[in-house]
Amino acid sequence: MDDLQPKSKSGLKDDKRAGQSIRPPPVPRGRILLVEDVASLRAIYETHLRNAGFEVHSVASASDALTLFHAHPVEIVLLDLMLPDRDGDELIPEMLALRARTAILVLTADRSVDRAVNAMRVGALDVLIKPVSEARLSSAIENARSFAMQADPQSDAQDAPTIGAFIGQSPRMQKVYSKIRSAARSVAPLFIWGESGTGKELCAHAIHALGSRATAPFVTLDCGALPVDRLDSELFGHKKGAFPGALNDKPGALLSANGGSLLLDNVCELAPTVQTKLLRFLESGYIKPFGADQPAQVDVRVISAAAHPPMEVVNQGRMREDLQYRLHVLSIEMPPLREHPEDIETIARATLDRFATEEQRSFTAIHPDAMAWLKSHSWPGNVRQLMNVLRAAVVMHDGYELSLEMLPESINRSPKSSSGNPTAAYAKDQPAIRTLAEIEREAIESAIERHDGSIPRAAQELGVAPSTIYRKRDTWLGKDKL
Repeated sequence: MDDLQPKSKSGLKDDKRAGQSIRPPPVPRGRILLVEDVASLRAIYETHLRNAGFEVHSVASASDALTLFHAHPVEIVLLDLMLPDRDGDELIPEMLALRARTAILVLTADRSVDRAVNAMRVGALDVLIKPVSEARLSSAIENARSFAMQADPQSDAQDAPTIGAFIGQSPRMQKVYSKIRSAARSVAPLFIWGESGTGKELCAHAIHALGSRATAPFVTLDCGALPVDRLDSELFGHKKGAFPGALNDKPGALLSANGGSLLLDNVCELAPTVQTKLLRFLESGYIKPFGADQPAQVDVRVISAAAHPPMEVVNQGRMREDLQYRLHVLSIEMPPLREHPEDIETIARATLDRFATEEQRSFTAIHPDAMAWLKSHSWPGNVRQLMNVLRAAVVMHDGYELSLEMLPESINRSPKSSSGNPTAAYAKDQPAIRTLAEIEREAIESAIERHDGSIPRAAQELGVAPSTIYRKRDTWLGKDKL
């Protein structure tokens, strides 16, 4: 008898006679415009996306894509680069000009770096290399959905004087904040460069926090603070028993950051063999920990940081050119403090308040003489040096007003001499005799500072093994704690 029950137009049995209400169709998780001219691939992608709960509009040409994009408010576009009437990357600026918060994912079988880099630079959120695995497509779509659901950062944050943990409000820093907001809307590899102490890590944190991966891990690996023979394991991981001393599985920085962002600080210190493996990961999305039987797929946004511009690093022979192209899709230069001195007073007052609270001191103001000196100093160590000077003053003194005399003796607190050399007047106060141990420590620490924290390069300059510097620094650390 069941076969005689009336059926709906879809062929499903009508449940009204049984007294059951018909369930409304589920609300779609989002609207996706799929642009793919190969019918078989279009069917595969469309089936996967519909099964994942999305409303999908699919077309096979650039002209149809623009027509549909104007007619339907889609949040995500899955766009093939090779279309019969136009190249797909030509559509990206047009779509973003109409709806800037659209998440555009590019599909391409072309593995050329230039094509992927161009798509990212004109606004693509991610590039998917064909054939695309189901896991990779799902991950990219979820990232795009998170991005599309965020409030427009231009509406709330455009008028904000600062961003993330930054303090400066100068026009120079406003340009940096604008680049950070733009970079945050993408998952493209990013290269941050600037002198030591300019805030490269703060920049990376701000981009991660504003992006679609904000709730996922943010992992930092300082490539210049580790011996070369450890970098491979720290980056790619290893399995238990892979080598003597490998007592446990180690996931490595890439796997630990899966789904999120990885900051490779001092990226130029990567050994050539590690650079080759990193390039292979950026091209394939797979890593193989040392001792593992099978590779593992990892979805990570790689952010690199260095003291010099990307091409300068390549010209110095410290990075493969093809790796530089992969890492340098987007870039941000962090300016030295001497290029935005108008921020010194703002940074100094905010820093004093913070350190006074942390150290339980009473400081609430900075004497005009002390502020005048702070604003006139060249700050070769940039914001980090300014903050270290203020912390030392707060730790060693107390009061309501920070005076010039409270600034540490390690820097020149005297007014500039007539020759313009701020250190000349203070030089006479330096001790005439120092121990050999003091001279050695000063030489080593100065070399490390000159090379932006890179112990291998400092060791090369001093003509010693990096292990010697690591050993001496461990010794100094032990003595400093006594």
